[in-house]
Amino acid sequence: MGGVLEGVRVLDFGRYIAGPYCATLLAEFGAEVIRVEKRDGSEDRFVAPVGAGGEGALFLQINRNKKCITLNPMKPEGQEVMRRLIETADVVVANLPPQTLQAMKLDYESLKAIKPDIILTTATAFGGPGPWSDRVGFDGVGQVMSGAVYMTGAGDPPYRAAVNWVDFGTALHCAFGTLAALMERAKSGRGQIVEGALLATALSFTNATLIEQAVIAADRVPTGNLGQTAAPVDIYRTTDGWVLCQVTGHPLFIRWARLMGEDHWLEDPRFADDLKRGNNGPIISERMARWCAERTSEEALDALGKAMIPAGPVLSPQQALEHPHIKAAGFMQDVDYPGLPKPAPTVRAAVRLSETPGEIVTRPPTLGEHTDEVLASVGYSAEEIAALREKRII
Repeated sequence: MGGVLEGVRVLDFGRYIAGPYCATLLAEFGAEVIRVEKRDGSEDRFVAPVGAGGEGALFLQINRNKKCITLNPMKPEGQEVMRRLIETADVVVANLPPQTLQAMKLDYESLKAIKPDIILTTATAFGGPGPWSDRVGFDGVGQVMSGAVYMTGAGDPPYRAAVNWVDFGTALHCAFGTLAALMERAKSGRGQIVEGALLATALSFTNATLIEQAVIAADRVPTGNLGQTAAPVDIYRTTDGWVLCQVTGHPLFIRWARLMGEDHWLEDPRFADDLKRGNNGPIISERMARWCAERTSEEALDALGKAMIPAGPVLSPQQALEHPHIKAAGFMQDVDYPGLPKPAPTVRAAVRLSETPGEIVTRPPTLGEHTDEVLASVGYSAEEIAALREKRII
């Protein structure tokens, strides 16, 4: 495949998002990633099915560029296969609870006994130490425990985000940590544990709100889409849709006030700084709402864009696929997969390197597609592979 991580072998025992997407990012920049699944397919393969075989949209998104083997690691022959694979690996990715890692002998001490310089990248729901260290959880748990859900919507009921930002944020942290660990190993020869946690990610993303509460006890309550520490920050109805406008900082407010024809507001003490504008947000937002109500979304966004004021349309998923900038920027690549009625528009890694860019080279693997190839690479003969299959190890 090539890329900055060429020559790095990753064993991906991850499930759902945090582990698999971490491994996907490594694969996109050249690592050889081998996804290890249950013989009948792991549960994350079938979330939100879109393919004839039941493969889901999430699986298609975060498993491109990988090879796939099936394996039952709980049997002695499966443990031997794992041992041989670990001997050849640089990184093991496994976002599994500590007790599950130990049961599968994927804990760091077991891995290090096989490969002393191995890097174990793992993620849990709550991190540790702490009384909840052994509990399990998904993305939404991090959202609700970080303060983010409390501050979202109008408050009754609170709303979690429809996208898994905690999971994907944890994957990004884990990929960053894995790269740092690989750099350290190149200098010292030492492996180590890279540990992410959904709750830690969620807290890091909401940290400014937590700092404000701890330092000045702001005791903020949710206000829907209306911003609280600057204005105008809101979503506004146009004649044919909705647009978001987000003005933070005095230079932006100056440009916005002049666009609105409200230059005298620049001398109004109610609007002297971001916090005062946030405190008087309903007044400012009402002015912006009247301006937007007289325009189409395109007219409003063109005027705001020319004034260098951050703004964007509220798009449905279909509109996002069709938006001219999203298409022209090349963020997505059509990736085919057996049994799909049409190719899947897959977003490339959301960072570009000018000299060594990542790339989507291969589609996601079918279940066990590379089992024979990978086992042969660690010394199994065709007869031995057939025997493992007969015993239902692979």
